[in-house]
Amino acid sequence: MRARLAWAVPAMVVSLWAVALAGCGDDDNDKGGTKGGKAQTSVGKGEGQLNLVAWVGYVEDGSNDPKVDWVTPFEKQTGCNVNVKVGNTSDEMVTLMRTGQYDGVSASGDATLRLVASGDAAPVNTDLVPNYKDIYPALKNQPHNTVDGVNYGIPHGRGANLLMWRSDKVKGNLDSWSAVFDKAGSYKGNVTAYDNAIYIADAAVYLKATQPALGIKNPYELDDKQFNASVDLLKNQRKNVGEYWTDYAKEQAAFASGDSTVGTTWQVTANLLDADKVAVKTILPKEGATGWSDTWMIDSKAKHPNCMYKWMDWIVSPKVNAQVAEYFGEAPANAKACAETADKSHCDVYHAADEKYFDRVSYWTTPQKSCGDDRGDTCKDYSEWVQAWTEIKG
Repeated sequence: MRARLAWAVPAMVVSLWAVALAGCGDDDNDKGGTKGGKAQTSVGKGEGQLNLVAWVGYVEDGSNDPKVDWVTPFEKQTGCNVNVKVGNTSDEMVTLMRTGQYDGVSASGDATLRLVASGDAAPVNTDLVPNYKDIYPALKNQPHNTVDGVNYGIPHGRGANLLMWRSDKVKGNLDSWSAVFDKAGSYKGNVTAYDNAIYIADAAVYLKATQPALGIKNPYELDDKQFNASVDLLKNQRKNVGEYWTDYAKEQAAFASGDSTVGTTWQVTANLLDADKVAVKTILPKEGATGWSDTWMIDSKAKHPNCMYKWMDWIVSPKVNAQVAEYFGEAPANAKACAETADKSHCDVYHAADEKYFDRVSYWTTPQKSCGDDRGDTCKDYSEWVQAWTEIKG
């Protein structure tokens, strides 16, 4: 019988191993690697079980909503019995994967490179995932899922971190992150922000646009001056923040009650609030935004690798990818999924094929010492981001 495990415990801080800069390879250069061993060369019969770490809403078996179930058909087709552990943050997912108890994970970009660097993620042979061919080209061979030309996962979906506000409590329309930074005092106590060190990049995105003299090109590659400016901005913001969030359901409740009136959000939260007749608006601000592109990765010591490969192909198949994208609230990775959505406007709402939109989104990735340019190894790595975030929150 399938087990659904309880919500995970608060995240533990994970140190960052040094990792080589990710490179962009072509689709055929995906069958080898040294960090997590060799990529699998064939898929045999399923081992009968599959243990996953995933974001809430990615592995649904009907137990939360009888109408939402793409796990049971997978189990019937493959014989792979699915168990899932929900991870609330990327740090938590990395910690869970390092236990060796799980076969795979739905990792965001601020976790993927850590898993590669530590040897916990295995290279993925995309030839063994037939539906990979239909994934949007812009999601393939990206710095967060490909290292030295070797693929380490299958793209699942993507989205932007948006600015949301209570339109019945905030006058006029907002178009800038200044509402939660320089002008946050206007909403003192009612500002909300994402509770994770990676949120430092949101400050960097804003400073990149508003303080060009800092020379920020990539919000995840910050030298001392750029990093300190971002941290100082967040320390100033802190006195106006009423609540930090990682669980979007809790953010939804805070906006519904009026405890939060402006802050960073996901489109799914806005959709839920709108369905509940709460007056909110969202926008991808003029400065751009951070966002996520999630990747299914296989553990280098997976006990059920065949089931994991079958799952990776299943979860990005057009119909299933459409189901997940609609339920979770994101753009699907498979270009053919848009024809399978129940809401035919879904892919337009989430800008699934709009690369100009996503060109304005800086996907989460793991900060490293290497700046990726002539500054050398002078940038702040993830462990330093975590330390700074602790200081910001006080």
